[in-house]
Amino acid sequence: MSGLAARYDVAIAGGGMVGASLALALAQTDVRVLLVEAVPPDSAEQPSFDDRTSALGNGTRAMFENLGVWSAIQARAGAIQAIHVSDAGHFGFARLEAAEFGQHAFGYTVSNRHIGAVLWGALRAAARLTIASPARVQAAELSADGVTLRIARQGSPECTVSAALVVAADGAHSLIKQVAGIESSTTDYGQAAVIAHLKTDRPARGIAFERFSAAGPIALLPLYGDSHAVVWTLEPPAAEAMARCEPAEFCERLQRSFGWRAGRILGVGVRSAYPLRLVRAQRATGMRVALVGNAAQALHPVAAQGFNLGLRDVAVLAELVAHASDPGAPSLLAEFSQRREADRRGMIGFTDRLVKIFADQRPGVILARNVGLLLFDVMPPAKRALSRLSFGFGGALPRLLRGLPL
Repeated sequence: MSGLAARYDVAIAGGGMVGASLALALAQTDVRVLLVEAVPPDSAEQPSFDDRTSALGNGTRAMFENLGVWSAIQARAGAIQAIHVSDAGHFGFARLEAAEFGQHAFGYTVSNRHIGAVLWGALRAAARLTIASPARVQAAELSADGVTLRIARQGSPECTVSAALVVAADGAHSLIKQVAGIESSTTDYGQAAVIAHLKTDRPARGIAFERFSAAGPIALLPLYGDSHAVVWTLEPPAAEAMARCEPAEFCERLQRSFGWRAGRILGVGVRSAYPLRLVRAQRATGMRVALVGNAAQALHPVAAQGFNLGLRDVAVLAELVAHASDPGAPSLLAEFSQRREADRRGMIGFTDRLVKIFADQRPGVILARNVGLLLFDVMPPAKRALSRLSFGFGGALPRLLRGLPL
């Protein structure tokens, strides 16, 4: 802590996957950056880098290629070369093949633990970056002239630093968001997701399955090494029971719910259950404050787009800040908010409607969505639009997603 400077251009609160990505992007510029993270990335208590997996779309791949970390991430990634969507107990289904659109894959499934290790390995090697970890932002004062942060670490005296801009990358319950007076709306879906890695008697073959049931969607995603990641959505009591039951019971119950498309389920790894809510900040900016990732929006995992959306927050903010004389100027933050609004609104609306449409068990709705799935299956333009989902819902693509330097 004694090595901290008195002033920075940008201070980032939170070194999870989104905050670390922003720090890495800005470390390649002349911006003076401070990254503050409470839990060391290699700690078992680090919530961002656990056994959950993220589906990285091609927009995210392009950004990580630009930042020089994609080859290390890809080394333990499972390519999603086909997607199969079905409505359990009904006739509707749809299929997408990446090769139809001249793509190697729609995206890549990677464990969050591996992503975190790669990002933080690159951060530690970055010359123009200051890291305070384990450390925590205890308090923040915002003014028109800048931000003052009080930072503490166990066993060390508190210190005070200032910055032109503070970025909230510290999750849905962000301290920075609270200090800025930015309120959030919350939609509780009444669901929880059970997350685990599976072994089946068939290789994953690059196929991602999304199977909708009355309880919620079940996703099986291909992992590195021909295993699968499962995201099984259930009512919270059932999810807790499935997270705690014997492995054999879990496999038998999942097989019964999902079916045999991926083969016989032979075994399951560590299981965890997470409540599913949509949390959306009413604003993406405040005085000298920008929100990114889960601090701005936390999505249902049904379309696996939460991290991709957060990285587009990062790409736009990094582009605006990279050469700004004042990274926290009101005009810059207004432009950031304007450029992100359509994408945020579109992706939040898309995932929210998807959850609600497939949860609706009225006969007319069931018939309509199954006919819709079959129509989608024979409509190349609709498939092409979905194949580009990770590039966002409108607005000019930021430079990092176009393969251009900041």
